[in-house]
Amino acid sequence: MKISVIAVGRLKERYWREAADEYIKRLRPHATLEVIEVPDRDVTRDEVRAVAEEGADVLRAIPDGAHVIALDIGGIQRSSTDIADRLGALGLEGRSAVAFVVGGAAGLSSEVIARADERLSLGRITLPHQLARVVLLEQLYRAFKIMHNEPYHR
Repeated sequence: MKISVIAVGRLKERYWREAADEYIKRLRPHATLEVIEVPDRDVTRDEVRAVAEEGADVLRAIPDGAHVIALDIGGIQRSSTDIADRLGALGLEGRSAVAFVVGGAAGLSSEVIARADERLSLGRITLPHQLARVVLLEQLYRAFKIMHNEPYHR
């Protein structure tokens, strides 16, 4: 399975990069993984415009034919096992490319939400977008461990 993580902004702090890199390394034996970073914009001056510009960049970055899952607080909440089951089901449906989208500081544009095939919530709490990316990567790794009946997920 080819997984793309499209994220608004860079991981600027070393600790976020190191955490993300660890899960990316762990995921490599299980899936082809690509992390695509699009530039974040200054939301303090004109949030609407910034989110729209970020959204346009995200839409251009989505690989052709990918099943798009947007991280959105209003999306479906799934357990780790549910995420594993969903990825397995997508594979069985012939969806070999899945793109997860992580918004920036002000979230995702309505155009990105409309383009998404589904929305996934990491819970009702608000997470910094850098942490949301790390949590997503960890959950993807956990999902593949579950799918392969390996012990990490316990």
